Amino acid sequence: MKKAIFLDRDGVLNEDRVDYVYRTEDMVIPDGVAEGLQMLKEAGYLLIVITNQAGIAKGLYTRDDVMRCHHYIQTKCGNVLDDIYYCPHHPDFTSRSLARKPESLLLEKAIAKYNIDVSGSWMFGDALRDIQAGRRVGVRTVYITHNIPQPPVGDGHAASLLEASRYVLSVG
Repeated sequence: MKKAIFLDRDGVLNEDRVDYVYRTEDMVIPDGVAEGLQMLKEAGYLLIVITNQAGIAKGLYTRDDVMRCHHYIQTKCGNVLDDIYYCPHHPDFTSRSLARKPESLLLEKAIAKYNIDVSGSWMFGDALRDIQAGRRVGVRTVYITHNIPQPPVGDGHAASLLEASRYVLSVG
């Protein structure tokens, strides 16, 4: 069985914005993201993006836009990401979806596809819904706080993806 790091996108791999990030020219990859991902990859983790992309349901952008952004992150981070799963739904615009975090269908699909050992795997997220999705499938979680005081959620917390990577590698 393989171990994995499940990664939220906006706010973890790239800077989040008040509006949607769907153009590569608007994507900002924070310092340390590529380094943190490389450290995890070298430690034997699969790196799988799990992201809600409600802007698709709202008609603001397309699936192709999501994939262009994914390929941009891949290029900037050394092509270390193994897969991406995204939910194009939003309950105000489409029917309720078990793929939309905090539900866990996308994680479950990745776990089945890659034969992932949940006891050795983690979810990195900057929102409670990310942590909830991770908990639903039994992986440990790291809450990315961006140095903003937050109530304790998750099994660990970190200011950035790089700090989260160091934390995971220190605790196993």
